[in-house]
Amino acid sequence: MRAGRHLVHDAPTSLALTIHGAAGVIDLVVSRRSVVGDLAREYAAQVRLPTAPDLYTRLGVALSPDTALADAGVVTGSVLVASGAGASVAPVRRDPDRRVEEVPGALSVLWFCVGVATALLAGWFAARTPTAGSHDLAIGILAFAAVLGILPVGRFAGHRVLAAPAFAGAAAFALAWDPAPERFPTVLGVAALVAAVTAAVGRALDRRVEEALRVWIVVGVVVFVVTGGAALLALSSQVVWALLLVGAMLAARFVPGLAIEVPDQLLIDLERLAVTAWSARDRPMGRRRRTVVRAPAVAAAAARGTRTVTAASVAVLAVVAVAAPLLLATATLPLDRIGARGLVGLAGGALLLAARSYRHAGARALLRAAGLTCWVVLLVVLLRTLADDPRTMLAVIAITLAGLMIVVAVATGRGWRSAWWSRRAEVAEGLCGSFAVASVFVAVGLFRNLWEMTS
Repeated sequence: MRAGRHLVHDAPTSLALTIHGAAGVIDLVVSRRSVVGDLAREYAAQVRLPTAPDLYTRLGVALSPDTALADAGVVTGSVLVASGAGASVAPVRRDPDRRVEEVPGALSVLWFCVGVATALLAGWFAARTPTAGSHDLAIGILAFAAVLGILPVGRFAGHRVLAAPAFAGAAAFALAWDPAPERFPTVLGVAALVAAVTAAVGRALDRRVEEALRVWIVVGVVVFVVTGGAALLALSSQVVWALLLVGAMLAARFVPGLAIEVPDQLLIDLERLAVTAWSARDRPMGRRRRTVVRAPAVAAAAARGTRTVTAASVAVLAVVAVAAPLLLATATLPLDRIGARGLVGLAGGALLLAARSYRHAGARALLRAAGLTCWVVLLVVLLRTLADDPRTMLAVIAITLAGLMIVVAVATGRGWRSAWWSRRAEVAEGLCGSFAVASVFVAVGLFRNLWEMTS
């Protein structure tokens, strides 16, 4: 091994020398006033020796640890030899009173997921309950739970603060509920905004789960802007659900590029690309220090990106689970119905194809669940439509089962991982996304309005 390090960046009084030893060879630039003991300890630190070695000249003359390099006759270009063991290198001290923090596991995640589902159901039923006392009590309990959730206290504070926006959103949904169907998007937008505000407060109090809370904030604000803009422009509900569904589909493709941002200094160690000979090191002295790629920094960047991608995948699944069935339910006119069904089916295909490029198992499973949700909702609507014609329904079921058999057969043979399938899947994903965006104009009724105006 060979390494370099600047101990003192003092050009007029510096020495460039090399130390050879059994543990490796290093090049150093040190001050003339440095002592031999400091040089030995620096060598031990760089080659990871437990103790500082004794230093000798290349002729075998031992150097005293208290002797300055200038007094020992060491000049630029000198070669020293490290051998034996000398002064002990101070070990890393650990505080015996420091307790190891226990990280909550999968059971904690499952418990808080159940809590979020319970909060959503409580908000839904509280909004529709006719009793004023029960309605107010449910809202108060949900709001109180949200306030407790954002407090950065306890071992489960990281998971609890992620569930708090759901409790706050459920309380806002029950409080702003209106039975008119055309006002449902606005009510949902208000609940999303309250959830975003709660996530922002939790993020200000505790930054341990900053990535997931940032996703809460972005998704809540986007939902509120879309629903509020549609209400101000007097647009129909199907416009809101179509835009949210397309946004979720596009997010599955663009979020990884925005979430995983690694600085260049974590990818390339430029110092290792430089020539290490002393003859090639004649360069102007500056303030630049050697850049070292540290494994903990790379691991932290990867973990941060993983948390962001996973949280974004959860948001995609939640938005798709709400927008897809509501789009099919609100697109009632024949031409709009065709565009809505096409949009849901193409969005599901794009999500399934986008999931194949994810290497994180959790995010990939969430995107696949989102794509399958679109297809299941579409299949239920189609089967309900074809219920009056048993032969057509039987044909659709047979074709669907045949397609599933093909998918299972190829997956069993690991054909999805081949380069041939990867190229075709890229093309298919692009086509599904393009046609899905084009289907928005039909699903929201724009194409129908233009047709009626010109006919």
